[in-house]
Amino acid sequence: MKLKVGYEELIARAMAEIETVPLEKAQDLLGDPDTVFVDIRDIRELEREGMIPNALHAPRGMLEFWVDPESPYFKPIFGEGKRLVLYCASAWRSALATETLQKMGVPKVSHLEGGFSAWKKAQLPTVDKTSKPHSA
Repeated sequence: MKLKVGYEELIARAMAEIETVPLEKAQDLLGDPDTVFVDIRDIRELEREGMIPNALHAPRGMLEFWVDPESPYFKPIFGEGKRLVLYCASAWRSALATETLQKMGVPKVSHLEGGFSAWKKAQLPTVDKTSKPHSA
């Protein structure tokens, strides 16, 4: 099957339209109270790899619903006007998600250069994400 547009082209198009925050600048934003790092990876990735300190976990599958004030799933943190820096493992999902939020009209949204993999490789701070206990 030949697709009209493949994932590489989708990512390239998104990258041309969005802001990518370099690791050095992201590290400076880490303590900024007006910046929220948003981890869009699957919970199992967080539990296995850890996450950026104080990052908000917003699973990719729920992101648009959590951001939209009209959605029954809206999370107020997304309506506070803070700068959002999305990240995933390799900056592919976050590029697509950032482009989508930008199209939705979310101001001050960007994503992390290289994703969490690059963050860890640069030996920047991480924290463990522990599992919630499973109910019986």
